[in-house]
Amino acid sequence: MRAYVRAALEAGGHEVVEATSGLDALRLLPRGPYAAVVTDINMPDLSGLELVSVIRRSSHRATPIVLISTEGRESDRARGLSLGANAYVTKPFAPAALLATIEPLIQAAG
Repeated sequence: MRAYVRAALEAGGHEVVEATSGLDALRLLPRGPYAAVVTDINMPDLSGLELVSVIRRSSHRATPIVLISTEGRESDRARGLSLGANAYVTKPFAPAALLATIEPLIQAAG
């Protein structure tokens, strides 16, 4: 999934810094700023939901965050958004759908 997301974002002209886990993402966060964060909910070490919560309490609190998940129930989406994610994309998705979600967030934050 990371390779798929990376390819979609790079095809859209975005530079990608890739983390292998939630803890790896936290390790990379201070190297920012980043235009956006895209995270799966299900990750090793630290879930995407926990990562969203940490980012929202950090100096990167204004960075747009897109959650990706196989969980498509409205309650799952609402939980992710209530924790601070800006958007929620359900798998499977087309690369164009991810770009259509993230690009307005990056522009609005820029």
